Amino acid sequence: MPDNLRSQAITQGIQRSPNRAMLRAVGFGDADFTKPIVGLANGFSTITPCNMGIDGLAARAEAGLKTAGAMPQKFGTITISDGISMGTEGMKYSLVSREVIADSIETVCGGQSMDGVLAIGGCDKNMPGAMIAMARLNIPAIFVYGGTIKPGHYNGKDLTVVSSFEAVGQYSAGRIDEAELTAIEQNACPGAGSCGGMFTANTMSSAFEAMGMSLMYSSTMAAEDPEKADSAEKSAFVLVEAIRKQILPSQILTRKAFENAIAVIMAVGGSTNSVLHLLAIAHTIGVTLTIDDFETIRGRIPVLCDLKPSGRYVATDLHKAGGIPQVMKMLLTHGLLHGDALTITGQTVAELLADVPEEPRADQDVIRPWHNPMYAQGHLAILKGNLAAEGAVAKITGVKKPIITGPARVFESEEECLAAILDKKIQAGDVIVIRYEGPKGGPGMREMLAPTSAIIGAGLGDSVGLITDGRFSGGTYGMVVGHVAPEAAVGGAIALVREGDTITIDAPARKLELQISDEELDRRRADWQPRAPRYVKGVLAKYAKLVSSSSVGAVTDLQL
Repeated sequence: MPDNLRSQAITQGIQRSPNRAMLRAVGFGDADFTKPIVGLANGFSTITPCNMGIDGLAARAEAGLKTAGAMPQKFGTITISDGISMGTEGMKYSLVSREVIADSIETVCGGQSMDGVLAIGGCDKNMPGAMIAMARLNIPAIFVYGGTIKPGHYNGKDLTVVSSFEAVGQYSAGRIDEAELTAIEQNACPGAGSCGGMFTANTMSSAFEAMGMSLMYSSTMAAEDPEKADSAEKSAFVLVEAIRKQILPSQILTRKAFENAIAVIMAVGGSTNSVLHLLAIAHTIGVTLTIDDFETIRGRIPVLCDLKPSGRYVATDLHKAGGIPQVMKMLLTHGLLHGDALTITGQTVAELLADVPEEPRADQDVIRPWHNPMYAQGHLAILKGNLAAEGAVAKITGVKKPIITGPARVFESEEECLAAILDKKIQAGDVIVIRYEGPKGGPGMREMLAPTSAIIGAGLGDSVGLITDGRFSGGTYGMVVGHVAPEAAVGGAIALVREGDTITIDAPARKLELQISDEELDRRRADWQPRAPRYVKGVLAKYAKLVSSSSVGAVTDLQL
């Protein structure tokens, strides 16, 4: 073991007797005081199916750490369910939970002088929250994904949680009856695991695999399959070896690693939320990454995978087809991946991919061959204009009408908008504006899966645009633009839009424009007054005061 173990300050320091006595009470014996102490951040929770299978993984990881010669110290960290809180006031806590998770892991590992950390998580904010903590601590670290849910089935079709949200819109539009609505709800989520499409959880797990902070193939395993637990145990052995070699997050989370992650996210058709989270992680580790880098990389990466929400397949199908390593090998073969980037195993990306075929198997169509991609360029575009001077994020592939110009339908909250859609007050050609839902204004930057799914369910997905300073679920698709910055709460132009104004969303030109003169925009800006904060106490109030713009990752320590 290296001589510079942090835990020796506790086990062999000046306060030796009291500290060792406390550790004996939690299971240390004489021989254990020279072993590395490893924090095992356990995201187990019965709040959400995403995390309810994690305790078993934590037990396997704990056993693996002991066998590998470390002393694990298991502690809990929080989660909330994005899917269950969606469309409610509770969704405001979702992005906040990313910071709480990061703070809690940092606090325990820093406070106990841990030599390394193995974090296990499932729901969307578990991954970036853990990675932000790992970047702050800069001790050997590995992330174990809790695994994806298997698809539900109804009427011969695969279902995900998004199917249930879209069914509400279909029911409200009279396209299905109550019996079918209930049947979809009953069958959409059959067991443990995170939402099954290439939504935010599976996107971020795939990104961490691409960055070298998780084991190859681990990001697309099903939560309930035995290989998931095997992978958790193997991760423990890899981490202990990384502690011996002192392989640190700062050596892995380099600019090349972030570029690899973005390339993979584009290739698999991942979530818009990945932009927010990767910016936040880069800020923490000290890597220069901007929102414009996503647009640059998007232009050279094809979409290779036919995955939900807009495609046909789920993450377990991708796993059977070769998983993220197959996608990475294709990108590497065509010079679009940094093969020399280091991973937590001590090997480079290219070394780990050496035995992976350069083209996907012919007996599957989840991963398309290089010469026949789903789309020639990536799907996550950065739009700018007088409505989004700092930028906004949109999924632009597969949209039948990539340019929409129409009258603004302005709503001051998600609830107001959803009610209008369900009451059939939105018409083809409208451009919906949902504002004061940004990081500060919400606060918490709620996801808009309920209104976007209602639009799809009502059959308006190809004819209605939607812009917001909030976020979208990884399950969202259609002509929707999120992360509009500056947000309404700080006087961004989205706060100045009036009902009936003409707005243009131009995906090919990467433009988001309010069709009024600069002089009129300036007059409105001069008349604008900030709103009183929605919360004056508690975590949401603290978050609103600290959080930065979404264009730099909605971090809470930008100017501390």
